[in-house]
Amino acid sequence: MSRIQATFERLARERRKALIPYITAGDPQPRVTVPLMHALTHAGADVIEVGVPFSDPMADGPVIQRSGERALKHHVGLDQVVGFVGEFRKTNTATPVVLMGYANPIEAMGLKPFVESAQRAGVDGVLVVDYPPEESKDLAGMLRAHGMDMIFLLAPTSTEARVEQVARLASGYVYYVSLRGVTGAKHLDLEDVSAKLRLIRGKTRLPIGVGFGIRDGATARAVAQVADAVVIGSRIIQEMEQATPETCVEKGAAFLREIRGAMDA
Repeated sequence: MSRIQATFERLARERRKALIPYITAGDPQPRVTVPLMHALTHAGADVIEVGVPFSDPMADGPVIQRSGERALKHHVGLDQVVGFVGEFRKTNTATPVVLMGYANPIEAMGLKPFVESAQRAGVDGVLVVDYPPEESKDLAGMLRAHGMDMIFLLAPTSTEARVEQVARLASGYVYYVSLRGVTGAKHLDLEDVSAKLRLIRGKTRLPIGVGFGIRDGATARAVAQVADAVVIGSRIIQEMEQATPETCVEKGAAFLREIRGAMDA
């Protein structure tokens, strides 16, 4: 059983929902990433999504774009991101870590070297924004053979046929993008989210996380009523942007504690 599956099964027994923060590796400085991962775990994170900086992040809004630019200025690439996970694993062997990013860095490294290095580091799942299911069979199979999950995005525009395609390949959890737009947008419609989750649940038994547009405790709590997990990224990075490199870790963790408290209230 993967760490991701074990985590969701434990939370189901506890009647709690997963909290999944997203951070960009290397932002604002490389030395911050591993301490931030630990701080978010202590603040209530159940799974951590670690973003791989990329120069053309098509699904990301201005906040995460800026975080990627800051990381790239420090020359943080896929090799370094995998290394951060390995460093995190030296003292945390329980919290699942998902790498989230784009196809280009993986293709440049090569599927086999990427999967093998990710497994050695202790990565639990991979989400590639621009790998549709039609192009993901090889990677999904290799990840599964190495004990890792491939996580897919679904959106308000996903057809029933696309949901079925994803359900056949996905493992770990499914990430539902709650709105039409990029990360950090603000027009979340919970009725639409709830209706789409009913459709997805008719096709898969995997847990469903909901992200994009979750900016405060009230919204996180409302989403947690209908989803299995709440994914939040842009607001954490915004909180960190407003702090210094010395205080940004605690600023990000303090915000996540507020979200965790709202979800558990």
